[in-house]
Amino acid sequence: MASEREVFGLSGPLHLTNIDWNNAHHRRSVAASLVEGVYILERDRQEKREGSQALAPPWWEFFHFKLIRKLIDDVDFCIFGAIYEYKPPSSHCNDSIVSIDGNPRYVIAFRGTITKPDSFTRDFELDIHIMRNGLHQTSRFEIGMQAVRNMVATVGASNVWLAGHSLGAAMAMLAGKTMAKMGNFLEAFLFNPPYLSAPIERIKDKKVKHGIRIAGSVITAGLALAARGKNPRSRSEDPFSALSAWTPSLCVNPADHLCSEYIGYFEHRKKMEEIGAGAIERLATQHSLGGLFMSVVGRGVETAKPLHLLPSANLTVNLSPSNDFKQAHGIHQWWRPDLNLKCSLYKFK
Repeated sequence: MASEREVFGLSGPLHLTNIDWNNAHHRRSVAASLVEGVYILERDRQEKREGSQALAPPWWEFFHFKLIRKLIDDVDFCIFGAIYEYKPPSSHCNDSIVSIDGNPRYVIAFRGTITKPDSFTRDFELDIHIMRNGLHQTSRFEIGMQAVRNMVATVGASNVWLAGHSLGAAMAMLAGKTMAKMGNFLEAFLFNPPYLSAPIERIKDKKVKHGIRIAGSVITAGLALAARGKNPRSRSEDPFSALSAWTPSLCVNPADHLCSEYIGYFEHRKKMEEIGAGAIERLATQHSLGGLFMSVVGRGVETAKPLHLLPSANLTVNLSPSNDFKQAHGIHQWWRPDLNLKCSLYKFK
């Protein structure tokens, strides 16, 4: 039997009957609903719900989107993503590929882990790849990345949005980073993206927390200088600086330990600037201690950069209370009309 949370009429953002594409809440809510549509597409497949029994279509049709392609994993054949086209009912731009009034023309959405037998094994394997900074080496990511490349080549970066939740947010983030390195800056909505590190943000004592972050920044910056050695790169050659013009929207919850470190990651930069240590933090924020340690002991062997390292972001923090981790990490929170949000723009300079 279907869960109430799978039914759009019971759990979806029914209050959004008139979308203002310049309204941040509307944009975020629609993106989250399209991601939920991918989850339900896969659940429909698992439960063999077809035709009028399928629960997924209302999650995109309510906002006048059309499903044009399902993204299928080549290992377990699950649905991990979807490509939607915006088709407003009486629009004069239906035959155009120009995005107007802030709306997307196409949205490529990726779901997160589903804890059901038909998909959990493969999803969990991808989660492990994220922990090892190896998501870019997986066939699922390459399938998704190729879909993004093809869509951008066909309609242009300004007409494509990326969206994802949890594991799917990691997929969308890596795809967005990859395109940004080529000068294509896609609008992206990343819900509860994983940030794998020590849970410093959960420390209640602000002085202790700040002290630990300062110490970490000093050590990280020192190791970065040691790893750089005799081959310093100019700012124009620095891949981190090259990404700074890309400003994805990150949506995180402080009660979600899988993504809450993004709060401290960005806020700490500002605090370091305030105490006159901005140069240290600008270097430290580009690296992780684990990656630098491997680089140093590995005698210069280059390792993949951790996915969570981001120069710039629109950070949205949900300060509304959560009953448990499942609610704090869930996608459903992001279309609630009564959210207590803190929104901050961080730009790497």
